[in-house]
Amino acid sequence: MLDRIPSNAIPWILIAASAATIGGALFFEHVLGYVPCSLCYLGRQPHYFAIGAALIAGILSREANIGIGVLFFLGLCAAAYLTGAGISAYHAGVEYHWWAGPESCAGGNLVSNSLEDLQSALSGGAKPPRCDAAAWSIFGISLAGFNFLISLALTALSALPLLRYFRESRGEV
Repeated sequence: MLDRIPSNAIPWILIAASAATIGGALFFEHVLGYVPCSLCYLGRQPHYFAIGAALIAGILSREANIGIGVLFFLGLCAAAYLTGAGISAYHAGVEYHWWAGPESCAGGNLVSNSLEDLQSALSGGAKPPRCDAAAWSIFGISLAGFNFLISLALTALSALPLLRYFRESRGEV
């Protein structure tokens, strides 16, 4: 099935998937009111990077026969998504109490939407988000767990043109 996806379409799929992932995180944050912890913010960074790299790859890949520049930027996407999978796996492990999280997870972000929220946080009235407690989960999978699964899938998808290139360069078809 993966051989049916044209290599020059993959950068655009990566952009759409990362934008949807970031959009989902922003929806949970701004619409549903879930306050992200520092690891949540860190887990978004690879998607932002990959959107830029995939955009460059998409612009460079105008034909079915993609060039080395496209492969380079898709390789950067694969590395970014693999990094994102690592961050998300670490975050999920912290949530499931498999290991301890960073010290910053016990604290919180003093980022607020209003002066009253900031004053409440400074006076000790606000409860900062914790990295070791999943704010939301379905089927036992937290948002960090879903980000892990999405990042792994996008790693495989972004590496697909690289695998095709190496397979064709060895004469395998």
